[in-house]
Amino acid sequence: MAELDGKVALITGAARNIGRAIALELAAGGAAVMGVALSDEAGLGEMAAAVEAEGGKAAWQLADVTKPDSVRAAVAATLERFGRIDILVNNAAIRGEVAFDEMTLAQWHQVLGVTLDGPFLCSQAALEALTASGAGAIINIGGLTAYTGAKQRAHVVTAKAGLDGLTKALAQELAERQITVNLVSPGLIDTVRGGHSAAQPDHHKHRTTLLGRRGRPQEVAAMVRYLAGPNGRYLTGQTMHVNGGAYLP
Repeated sequence: MAELDGKVALITGAARNIGRAIALELAAGGAAVMGVALSDEAGLGEMAAAVEAEGGKAAWQLADVTKPDSVRAAVAATLERFGRIDILVNNAAIRGEVAFDEMTLAQWHQVLGVTLDGPFLCSQAALEALTASGAGAIINIGGLTAYTGAKQRAHVVTAKAGLDGLTKALAQELAERQITVNLVSPGLIDTVRGGHSAAQPDHHKHRTTLLGRRGRPQEVAAMVRYLAGPNGRYLTGQTMHVNGGAYLP
């Protein structure tokens, strides 16, 4: 038996990149997975098909993590399909680059809404089910620049730094419910991202790692799997840096 047999994971931003890798990794550990994304039906369908091709259980649901009703609907769909929620992975995020003096309040709110309001709403909506689990785990996905800063990413840096604070606060408050809350902070991971052009370069690409390479989404997913499983039950309120030595706390 795999260590996550009988568990159910709800994963936001699960259609591609790190979120997809997390879904596949938790499924490989035996968990049934519910993948959530805002609009990428094709990506979610491919994720679910990949899980099922390996003998796992998966479903998907479109949801806007910034909207309370949409979040509650995703939680309800997970409970209806699988009967429980043991693991919540708050991975959905928006990235992008814009100079601070050109950043609009709408851009600021959009990034904070997905990256910070989303985990707040999802954790709150899933709290009853996570408590009933008796061994619930909330795993937030942060980012390297929350600790290093970055040009043209004031909104992203602020949101990810806030997620670190939310992790510590919830770890304190939810420990009595036997819910662990941790943050995995990836850095310099090979993913497919849009939004960069010659006029808007990706300043993040110039960072280096001690190991001389970028990481793979699966390497982030492996840390999530560990924190979700029985060997991670004595870890809470922690930030786990998966960055090849790009940042040494």
